[in-house]
Amino acid sequence: MENLNITGAKIYFNIPIFGGIPVTETQVNSLLVILGVFLLCLFLTRGMKTRAISKRQVAAEWIVEQVTKLVRENMGEGFLPYSPFICAVLALSALSSLISLIGLYPPTADLNTIAGWSILVFGLITFYKIKTNGFFGYLKGYTEPIKIFTPFNILSELGTPISMTFRHFGNIVSGVVISTLVYAGLASVSTLLLGWLPGLLGKIPFLQVGLPAVLSIYFDVFSSCMQAFIFAMLTMLYIGNAAKSE
Repeated sequence: MENLNITGAKIYFNIPIFGGIPVTETQVNSLLVILGVFLLCLFLTRGMKTRAISKRQVAAEWIVEQVTKLVRENMGEGFLPYSPFICAVLALSALSSLISLIGLYPPTADLNTIAGWSILVFGLITFYKIKTNGFFGYLKGYTEPIKIFTPFNILSELGTPISMTFRHFGNIVSGVVISTLVYAGLASVSTLLLGWLPGLLGKIPFLQVGLPAVLSIYFDVFSSCMQAFIFAMLTMLYIGNAAKSE
């Protein structure tokens, strides 16, 4: 366990500056996801035309239309330039979780990953609140409706990135833990019930066939995509409401 950090991501090596900077499995796999998204964008947008368009271009245009529609409906017409940002949030979040399907450690199972995204969103929320109400108006908002509520308003404000972080992180990690426990449990039950079979047959974990795949569809596919969508929706709603706050 000496090569693991508190989130479970393996530490590959340390960069020998400033006392040693750890390079973890999370960082490496995050770079792989980013590279994958970049290559996918290049693939979908290569050789775009105005006539006789390819299936790749149809897919690219459909993604752009759906994300633009999502931003328009949840943030307003003035936030359409945020469409690429929201699309990036959706893609990175979903693929960072789905990468577990090929046996790699999902970056979203590391609290640091989600916390970084949440802090970025919190910074945008604060920016738009100050832009809309002015700096002193933003500070005054913490004293409403009465000054005694100031500590509670501050805690409520800080609760936004914390809740976004643990909602996403908790759902992904719980899925990984449950799937692992079920898989290990089925192996034990299979040995207990079928271990009496002669030779190699008694060593094959027959009960591990089928059920783990069904659980994977939910925890690794459906839940991953759903959490990415929820995180993107919260991002849009929080930023959109911050820009409209008075």
